[in-house]
Amino acid sequence: MAASDPPHPPMSMPTPMPMSRRRLLGAAAGAAAALPLSACGAGAPEDEGGGNGGGGGSGGDTFTTYWNAGHDYKAYQKVIAEFEKDHGVTVRQQLYQWDDLRTRLLTDFNSENVPDLVEEPGGWTQEFALSGDAASLRPYVERDGEKMGYPDDWQPASVRHNSHRGEPYGIQLHLTCSLLLYNKRMLDRAGIEPPTTWDEVVSAAKELTRDDVHGIALNQDQSYAWPWLLQNGVRQYDRATQDFLVPRDAALEALQFQADLVHRHKVSPVPPPGTDYSGPQKLLSADRAAMIVSGPWDLAPIAKSSPDLELGIAQAPRGKKRSTILAGTSVFVPAKAKNPDRSWDFIKRITALDVELAATKEAGMMMPRRSWAKAGQVRDDPTTRAFAEGVGYAEDPYRDVYLTGHYGEITTDLFKRLYQGVVMEGKPVEEAYEEYVAAARKLLKR
Repeated sequence: MAASDPPHPPMSMPTPMPMSRRRLLGAAAGAAAALPLSACGAGAPEDEGGGNGGGGGSGGDTFTTYWNAGHDYKAYQKVIAEFEKDHGVTVRQQLYQWDDLRTRLLTDFNSENVPDLVEEPGGWTQEFALSGDAASLRPYVERDGEKMGYPDDWQPASVRHNSHRGEPYGIQLHLTCSLLLYNKRMLDRAGIEPPTTWDEVVSAAKELTRDDVHGIALNQDQSYAWPWLLQNGVRQYDRATQDFLVPRDAALEALQFQADLVHRHKVSPVPPPGTDYSGPQKLLSADRAAMIVSGPWDLAPIAKSSPDLELGIAQAPRGKKRSTILAGTSVFVPAKAKNPDRSWDFIKRITALDVELAATKEAGMMMPRRSWAKAGQVRDDPTTRAFAEGVGYAEDPYRDVYLTGHYGEITTDLFKRLYQGVVMEGKPVEEAYEEYVAAARKLLKR
């Protein structure tokens, strides 16, 4: 199956031009995190003159979308063809990787020459609602929501994720989560069932670690810390108290658990530094790790590099509760889009259930509709069924951080320093935690 969207924050990007402080908030720190970044696709779009990164807005008979380069599905091209015919327009689907898309978009916001519709990797909708760059979809949802099944047919977390002050600003397009991927043969040979609790994770990983094989492999990417934190009931930010990583004791316990897998129990290799989140997948594919925490985005690379590997997919283990990180993409309409009615019609078409099922069949993409999760096509496939179940209890850990005005700095720069400090460098957890909280609090007081 092809990739869905990992909860992977992108590399830093250059500031394209002077912009307001609010618009700048994520540009230097990173484009996205929790409902994430896709690593699929490559390259910037070709403009009509053959150069890269053509302009924004929509001309009289054109409709411009900014889209992830890995999501140019045949199912969506069919929607585009019908949309062009019905509206008498030419759709200019500009394909970008996320960091390039964000750079282009921020430039457009400053020039006020915006596209008609934007696919975003998570977090941008609320951020741009806060800055006034995304349009409220409330009039359209009030008019058409019941007929299209919104919000009732969407997973509740995806509705919350795209709302600001009770108003919808985006509609979820794709939705998935991280689960426990494992090597069936390794676990079978050891007589081990997939672990369902933290204690079982440790005991299974110890049993499976031998020679050059590790029982589990943690990721260097800080977003992969969140399934464990969420399982311990940790929130990144509490708006009422304006505090971070709460409850404190639960956060320390979850961080220590991850650090111990590497430095105390030695059942995970030390994650190597860098920006490549695929290290654990490569270890699993090479029979050098028995278990990893990841999502559908790693299924295609595993199948391609290790076609003989018997891959198992288990639900997330329990800490204080069962939880995992939510991932996916949404679409929103820029506030200065020239024809928002037309943009809304495109949203209705691209998020229809039959289109969701067609994209799943074509590319293995996981989707946000409850009716999608109940469809026979999804339930009859063990992979889509597993992730559909996981989505039901997955959470967005960054929910309230979007509205602080410092989303990128907090979720990328500061949390990366905390996570990599304790997991990769063996820094005392409490010391790293206090440094993170102090730095995050300081940001809010600027």
